[in-house]
Amino acid sequence: MNSKSFLIFDFGASNGRASVACYDGKIFKFDILHRFENIPVNVSGTIYWDFLRLFLELKIGISNAFKKYKDIKSIGLDTWGVDFGIIDRNGVLISNPIHYRDKKRNNITEKLFKMISSKEIFKLTGCFPASYYSLFNLYSLKTQDTTEYKNAYKLLMTPDLFNYYLTGYAVSELTSAHSSLMVSPFTKDWEEGIIKRLNFSSDIFCEIVAPGTRIGKIHNFICNELGIKQIDVVTPAAHDTPSAIAGIPVVDKTRNAVYISMGTWAVIVVEIEKPLINNAIYNKGFSNEIGIDKILLCKNFVGMWLLQCCRNQWIKDFQKNISWDDIMNMAKNAESKRSFLNIDDNKFMLTPTDMPGAIINFCKETNQKAPESIGEIARIIYESMVLKIMHNIEILERITGNKIDCIHMVGGGTKDSLLCQWLADATGLPIYAGPTETTSIGNLLMQLKDAGEIKNLDEGRVIALRSVDINTYTPGEKEHWLRIKNNYIKILNNVRL
Repeated sequence: MNSKSFLIFDFGASNGRASVACYDGKIFKFDILHRFENIPVNVSGTIYWDFLRLFLELKIGISNAFKKYKDIKSIGLDTWGVDFGIIDRNGVLISNPIHYRDKKRNNITEKLFKMISSKEIFKLTGCFPASYYSLFNLYSLKTQDTTEYKNAYKLLMTPDLFNYYLTGYAVSELTSAHSSLMVSPFTKDWEEGIIKRLNFSSDIFCEIVAPGTRIGKIHNFICNELGIKQIDVVTPAAHDTPSAIAGIPVVDKTRNAVYISMGTWAVIVVEIEKPLINNAIYNKGFSNEIGIDKILLCKNFVGMWLLQCCRNQWIKDFQKNISWDDIMNMAKNAESKRSFLNIDDNKFMLTPTDMPGAIINFCKETNQKAPESIGEIARIIYESMVLKIMHNIEILERITGNKIDCIHMVGGGTKDSLLCQWLADATGLPIYAGPTETTSIGNLLMQLKDAGEIKNLDEGRVIALRSVDINTYTPGEKEHWLRIKNNYIKILNNVRL
């Protein structure tokens, strides 16, 4: 058959890209046509996403795609979760969306829990109520009596906001809406038990649509501006985590696998048929996130964020480029300090100005040996990440009663061979690593489903497996990780994780 082209946008928390997937009926190939940075802006102590610039990048990507491919079937976009914008009755974005690392929204949890308890939110939504969820941002806007809250007509999660300005249709895609912490995984609709308790107006919440829904066509005036023809906008799993999990090229369906999506954020996932809501899940901080056709029992934690921030600081301090390979090799050759981080501590999550300094201070505050060199700091980050994953896989096995026998790892972190090998060594599990662009694959599969090329996700994963390369990491020496594991657990207990 002739190749068919589909346009894909993946907006990550630190960068984004536009690509065209060419599908010939058996395999697909990606052609990346536009890359761009996603840099938040701090204005008077509030951190915002620069939505207007990102929408410009979206138009640049569309234009580039049509210059090279004349017969694009549809467009789909996914973004990070938990953030939203608010439009007024004239369809105008009142303010740039507030970033999930903003301090005000992360400091309001206790006040909200007096209105509705953490455990009740978990029972209603299936998700452990971490402070970065949209619920806390909306409550923060309400309690501050902000302009955007007072004049709110519709609340649109980030991908839905892009789709609204592309098509004029205001809808909420299910997986993205669930990342608001205001949607039930049972009814797959807005959870009135939370909305009424916090006295939010129900009118601001849009109709929820499933992944793979055709929303509408690109506005005529955008087409005229860019000199393109009208095409359909299809929403994939618009939250990038479920999209990444959907795109995983499963090697062997008979194996009991855990999935790890490793980017700026990391998520560890097992797929289950229905929400698992009990005290063990809640006490360990796990969530039941809605996927395309299954529930994703998962835990989010800091991924490559610490290394990204450290690298930026080192480049600034030393006035020279320090590559990812440089950092990886320095970490590998550094001696283990047997000092560890709670990588999810707010000291790290809320954008410290000096990440290496924050890591050194954390070690001192917890009476551990402080690192002194780039290699030692990097090694502490690597070991803390590996032990975090190892620890949570063990927890998953206990709370599900199922023994994990392999790891599928996807995302940008799969480029880091040291992280992959150390993780295989620590867990004693084989790791199937790659590809990096799994979020885009999940996006493509929903467009293929809309186009009638596949019937379900399983068919799409078979195509993904035919289309990509996967690296296998075989477990090696585990003794080092068993020796340092107890020290790591002590640090977690000391900081009351």
